[in-house]
Order: sequence, then C-alpha cells, then structure tokens
Amino acid sequence: MQTTMLKAKLHQARVTHSVLNYEGSCAIDGKLLDLAGMREFEQIQIYNIDNGQRFTTYIIRGEDGSGMISVNGAAARLAGVGDRIIICTYGTYDEKELVNFKPKMVYMNADNTVSHTSFDIPVQVA
Repeated sequence: MQTTMLKAKLHQARVTHSVLNYEGSCAIDGKLLDLAGMREFEQIQIYNIDNGQRFTTYIIRGEDGSGMISVNGAAARLAGVGDRIIICTYGTYDEKELVNFKPKMVYMNADNTVSHTSFDIPVQVA
C-alpha cells in the first residue's frame, strides 16, 4: 500500500512578490529549496495564513540567498506581498519507507530567514 505523506514544509514564509502577469508558479529562494529538500517544478500546496486561501502550483527556483517567495500568475490573486504562507510538498511512500520517515520542516522568521528546522511537529494538546 502507498500512503501520501507531508514531505517538507516552509512554515510562515512571507510573500515578497506577487506577480499577476507571469507564466505561473511560485519562485522560492534556492537556498530554502535545498534546505527543505524541495525541487524545482515540484508540485506544492500553499496555505495562506492571513486570508485562508489554499491552492496548488509548482516551484521555480528563485535567486539563492534572496529570501524570495514570489506567488505568480493566477495564484497572485490569492496571496499578496506580506502575507504569511505555509508551503508544503507531499510524497507517496510504501510501508517500508515509512518505518523511519520524518518530514523536513523549515520554520521562517518574518524576513524569510530560517528560525530553525525540525523533523517533528509538536503534539497538539487540548
């Protein structure tokens, strides 16, 4: 059996550019991609913390070290400059791969520098 799991996420990244008249996609600082294990042209889900919008697009590599998070094309109507977003990738894994599986989480500061990384999400308590 195959299970779809969270592979990686950039948590609370800030949108730095929102370009409506662009071919599409989301440009992400290349250093952040490398750190999170995300790939150019990989499908992503974006969750806008500020307005509740959720949408699918794909990654294009942004300039290394720029802090760029550019939401482009039609998606630019769903996330504006300054919005806080969560960017997630998912993968499909078999049972053997899940034995030691942990997603890579990259937590962001307001300026799109990295606060910290983790392989665990804290247990939510009531």
